[in-house]
Amino acid sequence: MTSHQDTPTARTRLARNLRRWRLARGLSQDELSAGADLSQTFLSQIENGSRNVSLDNIEKLANVLQIDVTALLAP
Repeated sequence: MTSHQDTPTARTRLARNLRRWRLARGLSQDELSAGADLSQTFLSQIENGSRNVSLDNIEKLANVLQIDVTALLAP
């Protein structure tokens, strides 16, 4: 049985998935952040899991990546 501590948080899943999708699309942080109208610093903080992010901004990122927003929170 897996303990609750072993389960990644939503923030950790978002960070991992966002970076994976960004790289798969061949985008730099600058390109993704510009497309989503977010600062590169903010995007970097999201990708390293140190920043909380609104659903609206998650949706902006998903739109630029051309994926469903749920893909960014997938386990």
